[in-house]
This record gives sequence, structure tokens and C-alpha cells, in this order.
Amino acid sequence: MKLDILAFGAHPDDVELGAAGTIAKEVSLGKKVGIIDLTRGELGTRGSAEIRDIEAKNAAEILGVSIRENLQFRDGFFVNDEKHQLEIIKIIRKYKPDIVLCNAIDDRHIDHGKGSKLVSDACFLSGLLKIETTLDGKKQQHWRPKHVYHYIQWKNIEPDFVVDITGYMDNKVSSVLAYSSQFYDPKSKEPVTPITSKNFLDSIKYRAEDLGRLVGVDFAEGFTTERYLAVSSLDNLK
Repeated sequence: MKLDILAFGAHPDDVELGAAGTIAKEVSLGKKVGIIDLTRGELGTRGSAEIRDIEAKNAAEILGVSIRENLQFRDGFFVNDEKHQLEIIKIIRKYKPDIVLCNAIDDRHIDHGKGSKLVSDACFLSGLLKIETTLDGKKQQHWRPKHVYHYIQWKNIEPDFVVDITGYMDNKVSSVLAYSSQFYDPKSKEPVTPITSKNFLDSIKYRAEDLGRLVGVDFAEGFTTERYLAVSSLDNLK
């Protein structure tokens, strides 16, 4: 299956927090979108890998994505090396996305920056003919995505562009809340973490509202890019 967009996250719920509104919108426009989680989030303070597997499946159904896979890299300890790059190259060549979304370039969790660079490097390497990979015993063809964009997570990174997600905010919030083990629950007896506060849950909406305010819409998600953005005409800019 060829995908239009493939979104990578270091942990289950990263993609939802950073880009779920954009994904829901693109799916509604007929785009084929997939999600790849690098780890199962097994080092998370709350829940377990098994619980997060179920939550990730539920979130994928809410967003309507075509596929979701988990590469089962070691949470907290995966590195940007040949072994991990090749696994991602196989995925890129398998689904041939035109656009790749990945973690924030710098963030509170060390896996986010690592995952961002790992996926970005693999996207470039995937286009090199002399790097050979096989899938199900068949040699894969080289493929390089046209665009790699980084969504924004914990830190308030200044975006290079924003996507209007007005009308899709409920989809975003619902997909995040599918991870009930991870976020605010006043009845929970589990340890408190930076993402379990009511403030963090509220921030999902008010940060999108603030980005939307800056561009004259109700809600927006921000992205950064490693390359210049090009438009065919000034009329394409909003």
C-alpha cells in the first residue's frame, strides 16, 4: 500500500499530541495516512506497554488511519545508528510516503529529538540506490519522501508553518484521550508526571487556539521544516 503521509512518533501518543488534527483533516480529504511508533513506551511512569498497545489501536481508529505499526525499539535507549536507520528505511520503502511527519527537533523527552533526527536521516538514506534492503524476501526499491516535517510537542518551538485544523480539534482531543493511562485523571492513584496534570490536558486545546489566533482561524498545529517551503504563487499563501 502506498501512503500519502507517514507519521512517526518515538512513543505511542506523540503523533496524536503533535499532529492528530492535521492527520484527521488529511484523512477526511481522502489522503492515505499511516502511523509508525518507534517504541512501545514501556518506560512510561503510568500504564504498561500492553495497555499502550491497545490505546494506540483505539487512537488509530479514531483518526481513521490506514495502518499503524510499532518497530519496538528500546524506549529511552534507541540510537541513531545503521541498525535503526535500516529498519526505518524498510518502512519508508514499504509505504512510499510523499510526506513524512516526525517528532519535534528538540524537546523535553530525549527520545523526541533522537527520534526526529533518526527518521529524518533515514528519509534521506532511503533514496540511495546502493543501500539495499529486503522485505518478505523481496528486494525493495529506493524511495525518498518529498517532504519531512517536524510537529511540535512540549516546547513552544516557533513553527515554520501552521495547518488550520478548525473542525478537527475534537478528533485530536479524542485521539489523545484514547491514552487514558497517560493523561489527567483525578481519580488515579498512580504517580504524578508532567503530562498527567489538568494544565497539560488543557494545553492541548489552548496551544492550538493560540496558533489559530495568530493566523486568523480557530485552531492550528505548527510544524518546522529542514528545507525552504516553495509556493507557485503568492496567492497560495494564506
